[in-house]
Amino acid sequence: MTYAIAPHAIPAIPVTGTDMRFPVHRIYCIGRNYADHAREMGATADRANPIFFSKPADAIVIDDGDVPYPPATSDLHHEVEMVVALATGGRDIPVARALDHVYGYAVGLDLTRRDLQAIAKAKGNPWDAAKGFDHSAPVSALRLASEIGHPTSNRLSLTVNGEMRQQTDTGSMIFSVAEIIHELSRLYELQSGDLIFTGTPAGVAVLKRGDRFHAELAGVAMLEGKLV
Repeated sequence: MTYAIAPHAIPAIPVTGTDMRFPVHRIYCIGRNYADHAREMGATADRANPIFFSKPADAIVIDDGDVPYPPATSDLHHEVEMVVALATGGRDIPVARALDHVYGYAVGLDLTRRDLQAIAKAKGNPWDAAKGFDHSAPVSALRLASEIGHPTSNRLSLTVNGEMRQQTDTGSMIFSVAEIIHELSRLYELQSGDLIFTGTPAGVAVLKRGDRFHAELAGVAMLEGKLV
């Protein structure tokens, strides 16, 4: 096949303990998956209506790289999240079989242009510009589910410049990993290479140029970086 222009590189994440890279197909995110975060945003969590949005695959920042401060915002917020990587996909995946599709786990940040999100919400418009921008998904290396199992009650935390900003137990998620996969597969045909950001707890706040962050999913992964 001859391409009209040179094809872009495939976004990919390191796999801990190997020289392999996990190629990213799509990035799905769930909103309001911790009740305390829903409350701090003036919303309620609703198990009947999960909220999903997406980021482009090439929004990832890997290898603890610097994160460029995005344009068109003066209110960039951090949202620390457990990240799930899928080895296989499908449609209408039952909850009981959902974890069979998981390749591994990581920790990441769902960076958000909160001012743009607030404007979009006030006008009833989509959040795309607030969530799906360049470099908006820093993510750690993946740990294989076959090695560590499936985290169900792990400490998830974020410090900024050494100050604790967010901290929770992943057991507090409203939708479990299996339930998220099930709900997503009712809307999309999930594919190998898909990433799922599983929601953030309370404590979201501003990031500024020069800030250093340290995110951790206990026993699984760590992520560090700097806003530049």
